[in-house]
Amino acid sequence: MRSSGTLLVSAFTAAVVLTAGCAPGMPGGAQQEGPPAPAPPPVLSITPVDGTKQVPPDTGIAIKVIGGRVTSLTLADAAGHQIEGSMGMDGTWRPRWPLKPATAYTVSAQATSPDGRQVAAKRAAFTTLKPKRVLKSGMSPLEGEKVGVGMPIQLLLSDPVTTQKDRAAVERSLTVRMSQPVEGGWSWVSDTEVQFRPREYWPAGERVTVVAHLAGLRIGRNMWGTRDRTVNFSVGPEHITTIRNKAHRAVVRKNGEVVKTIPVSLGKPGYESWSGTMIAQEKAADFLMDSATVGIPGEYLHHTKWNVRMTYSGMFFHAAPWSVASQGHSNVSHGCVNAGSDNARWFYNFTQRGDIIKVKGTSRRLRFGNGPTPWAKTWQEWQAGSALTGSSDA
Repeated sequence: MRSSGTLLVSAFTAAVVLTAGCAPGMPGGAQQEGPPAPAPPPVLSITPVDGTKQVPPDTGIAIKVIGGRVTSLTLADAAGHQIEGSMGMDGTWRPRWPLKPATAYTVSAQATSPDGRQVAAKRAAFTTLKPKRVLKSGMSPLEGEKVGVGMPIQLLLSDPVTTQKDRAAVERSLTVRMSQPVEGGWSWVSDTEVQFRPREYWPAGERVTVVAHLAGLRIGRNMWGTRDRTVNFSVGPEHITTIRNKAHRAVVRKNGEVVKTIPVSLGKPGYESWSGTMIAQEKAADFLMDSATVGIPGEYLHHTKWNVRMTYSGMFFHAAPWSVASQGHSNVSHGCVNAGSDNARWFYNFTQRGDIIKVKGTSRRLRFGNGPTPWAKTWQEWQAGSALTGSSDA
């Protein structure tokens, strides 16, 4: 009986093996599997497409990849200069600064499949638009100038910038690099001027580089900047002059030490000088003073020597040999600070554009905007004039 049972099990096993060996699709009794079909290569597309013209300078480079990922992208102008930028989460590569108008560019991109295969680099050449309206600009200080500790940076624009969005775009286009970093900020003085000042005065010896990335900057719908601007300047010794109305004295300090005291005469009643913290705005060894320019025609018309301008409205520190007897004792000018010729010459030669000049004790308060007057505002008021940190009210 045991041998019979063993025979039956063996027969059953053989039948199973035979049946499996004869299953459909398995000739020869074994499963034959071919190599997997290769994945299709990544498909890469670039926008703007090759040959596109009139591309807005603030347009990003859209990269689309099917079946892979972008591994490299470069954008260069016709001279081969590569443009700095980065890829966003939306698959759009954006330059750090807008592209230049009316300029040819070439973009090259490379993609890789999941298994590591690269596709041939794809290239697209395009040209940015030529603007019909151009935003022009000017900057101060001048290139290479040495200025005083109170000098603001001024960006002057050819056309008004009125909206919060456009003002913010202008401010974002501006960079200030300092050898001794200090807190500072931009503030709109008018629709056509934005200024930068440190929270406190510049440190003596500071070196500053200002870059206005205005090329490709869109203002409104149809106006574009076409030119970047760069200015390098340095800050000289700290010069602070304090003029007290009642004392009729100008006390001049260099780096905190008194270097000279000058007898002066300020504005007489009805023509009071401005009180406030001003800067030396410009210098002229000879200047024609015309009372008509300040609303009192026929009062005076003559040349003065050793002039240091303190306001747009015509307040100067200058030589006045005709009032030497009053200097140090009484106020007899039409609003200017009068000094003797030798003292005025010394002050003229000593003064840097941007030096601080404080006038105290008169009945008229300096108006903000009467020339570069950043120190007529508190730091909080100054910040309120920024489109990025404040109200941007001019």
